[in-house]
Amino acid sequence: MTKTDELLEKAKSLPQEAGCYLMRDKNGRVIYVGKAKKLKSRVTSYFNQSAKGLKTEYMVGHVDHFDFIITRSDAESFVLENNLIKEHTPKYNIRLRDDKSYPYVQVNWNEPFPRLEYVRRPKKAKGKELFGPYPTGSNISMIMRVLTKSFGLRDCSLTEFKSRKTPCLLYQMKQCSAPCVKLIDAKKYEDDLNMALGFFQGPIKAKRTINHLQEKMTNYAELEEFEMATIIRDHIQLLDDFLEKSFDQKVESLHTDKNIDVWSYWNGNEEVDITVYMIRSGLLLGQKNFNFMKGEVIEEIDQEILSKIVQYYADPEEMTPQMVVMDFEEDEIVAFREALKTFGVDKVQGLSKKYYPLINMCRKHAEESQRVRMMNLESVFIGLNKLKELLGMKERPRILECYDVAIWQGQSPTASQIVFEEGKPEKKKYRYYHLATRPEGNNDFAMMREVISRRADNGDLPDVLVIDGGVAQVNTVVAVMNELNLEIPVVGIAKSKDLTSGNLYATDSVRSEERLVIPGRTNPYVLTKCPPLFKIIVSMRDEAHRFSRKLHHKAETKRVLSTWLDEVKGLGEDGKKKVLSQLSMTQDELKDYSVNDLMNYFGIKNPQAKALWVHLHEDVDKLEN
Repeated sequence: MTKTDELLEKAKSLPQEAGCYLMRDKNGRVIYVGKAKKLKSRVTSYFNQSAKGLKTEYMVGHVDHFDFIITRSDAESFVLENNLIKEHTPKYNIRLRDDKSYPYVQVNWNEPFPRLEYVRRPKKAKGKELFGPYPTGSNISMIMRVLTKSFGLRDCSLTEFKSRKTPCLLYQMKQCSAPCVKLIDAKKYEDDLNMALGFFQGPIKAKRTINHLQEKMTNYAELEEFEMATIIRDHIQLLDDFLEKSFDQKVESLHTDKNIDVWSYWNGNEEVDITVYMIRSGLLLGQKNFNFMKGEVIEEIDQEILSKIVQYYADPEEMTPQMVVMDFEEDEIVAFREALKTFGVDKVQGLSKKYYPLINMCRKHAEESQRVRMMNLESVFIGLNKLKELLGMKERPRILECYDVAIWQGQSPTASQIVFEEGKPEKKKYRYYHLATRPEGNNDFAMMREVISRRADNGDLPDVLVIDGGVAQVNTVVAVMNELNLEIPVVGIAKSKDLTSGNLYATDSVRSEERLVIPGRTNPYVLTKCPPLFKIIVSMRDEAHRFSRKLHHKAETKRVLSTWLDEVKGLGEDGKKKVLSQLSMTQDELKDYSVNDLMNYFGIKNPQAKALWVHLHEDVDKLEN
């Protein structure tokens, strides 16, 4: 009996209940997580003789055994599937990736006298109120500054706010009400803050906010404080301009102040594009776009899309709207609706006459996004499939890692590890390696062997290794891989003039071409022949360099600064760490800071700030009190 036959027999014994299943390889790693209304029927379909997609065939070929978990309902299986995918990050599950972050306005009501904060990756938390997201280029940060100054709101950090004993310069400029020293009571401050927040709560409240500022401007004018009146007038103009642009995007058909997400998709020839329109208080603020390869879908496409949307709202960085509108019939989203309630979505609406114009607009956006991407050869899947072809791989590579090894000033060798998943950076998986210093100095083979060995010990190896270098560097890594018995394809990226020490090419224009060095291939592949692959590989190389420089800069800064900070008597290790974490200026520039300034800037205690001030001025008699 073959392995497939064994798995089929086990699958036939499963219950016809809703639940999730986990496909595992011979090492016990979860390679795929799925959900089903009927476990027996769904899991059996993987191992019988019925026709299956290429991606499914590859996945099944790696399955050694599987587990299952029964749930009380189909809706519960949506939620469980999301949790299992988050826990195991299976290789064959599709991920919706959006490499952009969108700005929000945040108010943390847990703080005394809250302020307006600009955040790009907010976290859901009790007591934090968010407005947005706002599209890139909306200049929302300028609007926040205008409202903060116009209403005299706190603009300092919580540390500075708690430590201040006298009002700052902003109070003298009438741009802050000085809540830090109780020059405004909490109730009046809260009223001002709520009036400022009204600007983000729809056009009606926004106009009320502007009318309030116009009254302030008139009052200043009557008091003959014309400079302040002029400042408020300019602020009103900026707010009016922002609001006018927002009205251009107003969704007139809704007549609502609710926060709504509208989802639709376009099922193309090779890829599926998904678009979500984000409507906040009746304004269309922006959209997000995702896409994946049709040939890599293991579930039905509709079910795949619904599962990914559940995962989208399960992400703590994504804000939950009050309502979600779907490009699906009502009978298709019954379980989905129940699943989204788990993540705080109050209402899920399927296709209806009222929302059809919005859904149609969203669907058209998904279609056009795909058309433009394909026309301009910008699909990462085209690039990764080309890499698969060049390396003779059976499956499209998903995870690529790039390494950059360097020695700074003849010592302290380091290596940076860059990870790209589905052609995009996965920064949470970036790593630094501090390598052993060797008597012979620069030893590429020994250093690379150490990096790869340590990386192999961590498991979950990538599909392809990308090395910054030509034939010699690639051969070095291949030798290391052979020594460690690791079967992972290795490629190198180098300009044509760097492939060998010889001058092979006649013109400068040819010399500047980026080439992909592939073991066993006589002529390197010219990356400009495949723009999507060029973009991925070159971006990885550039990221590796950037990441290495960041480590070098950090190490050098610490080395140089530690020299004089070690001499500051009374600063202590805790104070030194705080200073190092914030320091971005020279000693001469720091001399202009008072003791209080040093306390507030670095977050250190008064005795530590005094010790630092004395060292900078080298005269205890001049110490400021």
